[in-house]
Amino acid sequence: MPAIHPRTASTEAPATYSQPSRKGKKAWRKNVDITEVTKGLGELNEELIKGGVIAERPSEELFVLDTVGDTSIPKKFPKHTSKPLKADEIIAARNSAVPAVSMRKRPGDKTSDGIVPVKRTRREYVTVKELSRLRKVADGHHESTVEISDASYDPWAVVPEPTTLELLKDKRVEKKKPPKSFAKKSISLLANGKSMPAVPKPASDYSYNPKFEDYEARYTEECNKAVEAEKKRLAEEEAERIKAEAAARSAAEAEAAEARAELSEWEEDSEWEGFQSGGEELRQTTKKQKRKTKADRNRIQRRKDEERRLKHEAKTKLRKEQLEQIKKIAQEVAERDQALALAKAEEGDESDSSVASNDEVLRRKQLGKLKLPEKDLEMVLPDELQDSLRLLKPEGNLLKDRYRSLLVRGKMESRRRIPFRKQARTTITEKWSYKDFNI
Repeated sequence: MPAIHPRTASTEAPATYSQPSRKGKKAWRKNVDITEVTKGLGELNEELIKGGVIAERPSEELFVLDTVGDTSIPKKFPKHTSKPLKADEIIAARNSAVPAVSMRKRPGDKTSDGIVPVKRTRREYVTVKELSRLRKVADGHHESTVEISDASYDPWAVVPEPTTLELLKDKRVEKKKPPKSFAKKSISLLANGKSMPAVPKPASDYSYNPKFEDYEARYTEECNKAVEAEKKRLAEEEAERIKAEAAARSAAEAEAAEARAELSEWEEDSEWEGFQSGGEELRQTTKKQKRKTKADRNRIQRRKDEERRLKHEAKTKLRKEQLEQIKKIAQEVAERDQALALAKAEEGDESDSSVASNDEVLRRKQLGKLKLPEKDLEMVLPDELQDSLRLLKPEGNLLKDRYRSLLVRGKMESRRRIPFRKQARTTITEKWSYKDFNI
């Protein structure tokens, strides 16, 4: 194994940059700065990988003497390179090239052609540094040698692709999959089952300056609704009042019955106390149970069989009625679907009209546990009607309208507003460890 010498001939131990004293921990050998040594070894390894140490390679391998010139320059600048220089033409035209006569009588000793010869130092003896290095090597201290070993892995080699063994692929999908309900069409809450537009067109009676007939019809309708709602509220209050009165009356009757039950018969008939004799005791009136005969058992069995038969006939009759009712319901559903399809075909694209978003045409009002919020009343009283948009007062809430539109179209469910976040309940207890004592 060849031993590669370091780039410097120094064999002394590396020293720190500033080491005024050798008495502290910073002067220990483990704290000595060897960054320069490691950097030099790293550069040496890189040079070995690239083909050898540059300082040991001859100049012929590192440099090339160019006597021809760059061939690409005449192609880039043909105008300048095709025409020769005037000095070259004059020199070529001269027939004799006699050198000029020197003014000196004899050439000087220091006159030369300008090339300085390489000054070589005489090394016919062994220096002290080389002698100390040879002694260390003889003793077995190879501190500056680099061991060269063949690499077992070639990073530039072509790795053959596995053909027989199949690579295991991770079939898990990191991206979250949307629920299956996203692909399905949302269920509209309208009674006719049509898809409601996100922003329905308002009717003519919603205008700031409507027609008298349309406004009167809508005004009368809203008034009737308000009257019916008030009647319903009053009826509910009356029912609650009657229910509360009945509950109070029943509670009073129960209390009176309990008070009467507390009075014993000894308190009511106290004057007859002690005059009853022992012969007036209650006699035993329970009938003694007789043993069943065979005729009794047969009669009981016939009665049970008759009851079982009647029960079976009633179930059969009920099942037949249910089957007939199912057929009728299926026929009605088919007729209704057919009529709905015909109505859809006749109406066409009339879903953009203002029929939607009214409470009468909704199929249901409850979505989950919470009810569908009621629509705000958008009604202007007769004395509030204006003939100009500048005098019109803004009404309604766009956010509420959009939210209710999403609920009616079936895009989302009704949710309850949660103003505060739930916090963990903490219980404070008093420790009893300070009451424990040892004797």
